[in-house]
Amino acid sequence: MLAYQHAYHAGNFADVHKHLTLHAVTRHLLRKASPVTYIDTHAGRGVYSLDAAETRKLQEYRHGVAPLWEARTRLQGASPLLDAWLDALGEAQQGKQHLDRYPGSPWWLARGLRAHDRLQLFELHPGEHAELEQQTLPANASRTYGDGLAGLLKRLPVTTPRLCVLIDPSYERKPEYLEVAATLIEVARKARHALVMVWYPLLPAARHQAMLDSLREAGLRKLWRSELVRQAPGDSRHGMYGSGMLLLNPPWGLDAALGEALDAALPLLGDQARHHGEWWVEE
Repeated sequence: MLAYQHAYHAGNFADVHKHLTLHAVTRHLLRKASPVTYIDTHAGRGVYSLDAAETRKLQEYRHGVAPLWEARTRLQGASPLLDAWLDALGEAQQGKQHLDRYPGSPWWLARGLRAHDRLQLFELHPGEHAELEQQTLPANASRTYGDGLAGLLKRLPVTTPRLCVLIDPSYERKPEYLEVAATLIEVARKARHALVMVWYPLLPAARHQAMLDSLREAGLRKLWRSELVRQAPGDSRHGMYGSGMLLLNPPWGLDAALGEALDAALPLLGDQARHHGEWWVEE
């Protein structure tokens, strides 16, 4: 089933959570000179126009990125990570002073790509992949129309000393949670030091719990999770009441940097918004 199109949800609170985390990770990786292979298993279309018909239908960005963008001057200095993220978001507007576009994970990954790094983007939805093909990307970024989880495993081990992976499915199918868990276990086996980020939705049915429990039972180490809850489960009109990020081998200091950034952002994301970070499995 390939009904999901992220354009309907672009720039929502979960995107803020996901891409703040992604930006924190890539900033950390760029501190060292050694090359990195980045793999995005569910890339989407790359950049989303906030004036697109799909985005206008739900306008979820109005309760996500928009209030942060509007308060960016007031927020300046509250968090180095949030400052850097909002500055980068400004670059994505291509000189416009208003919020016109929301950049997806391919844009965030490509932005810091150096000549000796590699970026592999996977997308299985034909319409989304066609849009991704139209995006301007560096020469060392490649796009593949296909299953990102299978494609990731086929490319291991990578030729660069470091590997950074973003796994961000739609979870349209219930089995995807355990498929993601199985993929992460295999990545950890084949590339022990890989830095992997997994996004998951917080839904009243709590299907993500099976994924988390499976990873703990598998004996993985160094798994840190971050959950941004925007409202109580029963108050969610669209089902998703929160956003989760699970990180394998997170960089040192990520928890503090992300916590500080989200503490500054939370008052603008809703009266009930809160964030919690913890080690799901320690070293």
